[in-house]
Amino acid sequence: MSALQTSSPDVPTLLVKIFGKDRPGITAGLFDTLAAYSVDVVDIEQVVTRGRMVLCALVTEPQAGLEGDLRSTVHSWAESMKMQAEIISGLGDNRPRGLGRSLVTVLGHPLTARATAAIAAKITKAGGNIDRVFRLAKYPVTAVEFAVSGVKTEPLRTALVTDAAVLGVDVAVVDAGLYRRAQRLVVMDVDSTLIQDEVIELFAAHAGCEDKVAEVTAAAMRGELDFEQSLHARVALLAGLDASVVDKVRAEVRLTPGARTLIRTLKRLGYQVGVVSGGFTQVTDDLQERLGLDFAQANTLEIIDGKLTGRVTGEIVDRAGKARLLRRFAAEAGVPLSQTVAIGDGANDLDMLNAAGLGVAFNAKPVVREAAHTAVNVPFLDTVLYLLGITREEVEAAETHDEQ
Repeated sequence: MSALQTSSPDVPTLLVKIFGKDRPGITAGLFDTLAAYSVDVVDIEQVVTRGRMVLCALVTEPQAGLEGDLRSTVHSWAESMKMQAEIISGLGDNRPRGLGRSLVTVLGHPLTARATAAIAAKITKAGGNIDRVFRLAKYPVTAVEFAVSGVKTEPLRTALVTDAAVLGVDVAVVDAGLYRRAQRLVVMDVDSTLIQDEVIELFAAHAGCEDKVAEVTAAAMRGELDFEQSLHARVALLAGLDASVVDKVRAEVRLTPGARTLIRTLKRLGYQVGVVSGGFTQVTDDLQERLGLDFAQANTLEIIDGKLTGRVTGEIVDRAGKARLLRRFAAEAGVPLSQTVAIGDGANDLDMLNAAGLGVAFNAKPVVREAAHTAVNVPFLDTVLYLLGITREEVEAAETHDEQ
């Protein structure tokens, strides 16, 4: 029977379902049994959960008069393997998937049945159909991916992301397609994203002006100062500080949990990775060298005669500057802007997050979470990998391979 005939909606087919305790040889045994009846395979699905297998085979109907014998033989074989079998007659292949293809990644810590039910119900209400569900990770969070058809990505994202925080989960909705396998560029903020610290505060601690720096920061957050004004005001408080403090600050910087894993895994996949920061090149240059980053841009503290002058030099990296640098990095990397991922936590990251193909708010304030494409609210930076469809098993396999 030709492929055209097999896919015809009026061709008789059989759905053969085998379920029970998983063990080696089940799949081969089923198809060896079916081979005696010269059927063609139309589709196969197999899932194993906690040692229990569900194997589904959609095959063409055998020659006239042999269906009863096929059914009897399959049931006898399944019983001999201590499995159960179900065989359902029908016509043609699976029904066509609706227009619109999206991948919905849900992160939970933990992932509750209540949240899962709510997400599934929202997909249905939005007009989508769940075609497949696959677990990406069980550590450090539970991450599952829903393949959804029948609804466009943007309205589905709007429907799912809005109430995600209330449900205690993080949700990312992206277009399904070949782009997931394409080269990408990931650009992230530094302070409170790549690292756990605010670099200006580390410098201020050595200058004994932490409280004054905090006051300026608070004024900026209240909208009384824009970023550039607050940057100059805070840096001015560092005037006279000995340049030797730079090495001390570099030693004090703490990477966010999962940061090394995120970057190593992305680099192994051939992705390019960069950072943009409202902080200082005195720290980001060191991070670039230590972590093997492809791009890094930040403000530069002016140092004259071994002392900080209280001024910055060069191009100011502010909210608009971060988005501008994302575009510049993408052009230099030869990656379309739609293939970029931006990660940040603050309001000055919003332009960058919105310019990227996927903007991820990492442990961000509500205003940032609401404006970004998706949010991650667990303290593990490598969970971003799951939003890209990379499984925990793949990450660990790559780590093991490098150690050998």
